[in-house]
Amino acid sequence: MQPSVAKRLQHTEEYYFSRKLREIDEMNKAGANVINLGIGSPDLPPHPSVVAALNEHAAKPNTHAYQGYKGIPALRQAMANWYGRFYNVPLNPDTEVLPLIGSKEGIMHICMTFLQEGDEALIPDPGYPTYRSAVQLSGATPVTYALEDKNNWQPDLAALEARDLSKVKLMWVNYPHMPTGAEAREGTFTALVAFAKKHNILLCHDNPYSFILNDKPASLMATPGAMDVALELNSLSKSGNMAGWRIGMLVGKAEILNEVLRFKSNMDSGMFQPVQMAAVAALELGPEWYADLNTIYSGRRKKVFELLNLLGASFDPAQVGMFVWAKIPAGYKDGFAVSDEVLQKAHVFITPGGIFGANGNGYIRVSLCRDEQVFAEAIERVKQTIREPQTAKI
Repeated sequence: MQPSVAKRLQHTEEYYFSRKLREIDEMNKAGANVINLGIGSPDLPPHPSVVAALNEHAAKPNTHAYQGYKGIPALRQAMANWYGRFYNVPLNPDTEVLPLIGSKEGIMHICMTFLQEGDEALIPDPGYPTYRSAVQLSGATPVTYALEDKNNWQPDLAALEARDLSKVKLMWVNYPHMPTGAEAREGTFTALVAFAKKHNILLCHDNPYSFILNDKPASLMATPGAMDVALELNSLSKSGNMAGWRIGMLVGKAEILNEVLRFKSNMDSGMFQPVQMAAVAALELGPEWYADLNTIYSGRRKKVFELLNLLGASFDPAQVGMFVWAKIPAGYKDGFAVSDEVLQKAHVFITPGGIFGANGNGYIRVSLCRDEQVFAEAIERVKQTIREPQTAKI
C-alpha cells in the first residue's frame, strides 16, 4: 500500500538542486568529472579559532545534554554584539535574538507560525525557491512580485499597491539579493517599512549575503520603524564559511519572536552546545576576517567574469554576494538551454536563472565557491567545446 501524500506537499516539488545533483552524479559515474559551479556552498574553512572552540567544548563532559530552545546566553549576546558592531542595530539579547539551526529552518518556522489557508504571502521573482515552498507548505498562497533589471531588481511598491492586498499577511524580501546580486538602493528599506506598516504586513528580510564582496553590510532592522513590522534572518553559513554547521539567527521584536518560538520549540531540541560556542568565536571575528575572505572571492569573481565573457553573457560587474548573475547570450531560448549545453558539452554546471522564477528565465548564475584553478579548468573546457555561443541553436 502506498499512502497518499498530504495535501500540503502536493504542489511542492523536490528542490531543483537535489534533482540536478543526481544527474551530475550519474554523469560522474560515467567518467564525466563535472565541474559544479552551481551551488553556493562555501568551500573555504571557518577561522581556526572557530574549530578550536568546537574541539575545546566538545571535549568537556558536561556539554552533551539537551539545550534550551532559545540558545545559550553567550550565543545570543554574541549575536546582539555582532549586529551592534557591523549593522549599528542595538538588540536585547534576551528578547530580540533567536538562534536557529540554520536560517532555512527559520523561513519555514515563520511561515508555519503566521500563515494558514486563505492567507497570501508576497515572494520575489526571481527569488530563493524556499520562500515559495515554505509558503505553500503552510497552506497559504504565494503571490509573486516582479523584480526586473530595469528597476535595479528593486520592488515596485506602486505596482503592488494597485492590486488587492487584503489577504497578504507576509512579504519576503532579500538584499543583497539572491540570485541577482543587487543591493538595496537608497530608500528601498524605508519604503518597504512604510509599505508594511500601511498594509499591516509582516516584512521578512533574509540577509545571509551582506558581508560577501560588499563594503557596506546593511540590515533592514537599522531602518526607523522596522522593529515594529519586520523580522530579519541572518546566518554564519556564508560570512563564516559554516554552511554545514547550521547556525542562523532571527532578530526582531520580542512579541513576534515569542510566537515563532512557540512553533520552533515543537520542532527541535536545541543546538549542540559546542557548536554554539564555536559560533560565539565566529561572531567575535573582526573586519580583517571579512576582508581576507573577500580578497579570495574577488579573485574568483574575475575568473567568473572571464568565463561569462567567453560564453557571450552580459553582467553587472558591481553586483555583490556569492554568485554572479548574467544575461544569457543571444541565440539561446533561456538559461536552461545555456546550462544544458555547457553541462553536456563542457561538463561544467552553471545554474539556469529560471529556477528562481519566470523573471530569471533569461539569465544564468555562477557560484564563487570553487578555487581559481577550478574556474581556470572550466574556462579551458568551454574554450575547447563551446563554439560561437551567440549562434548556438535552440
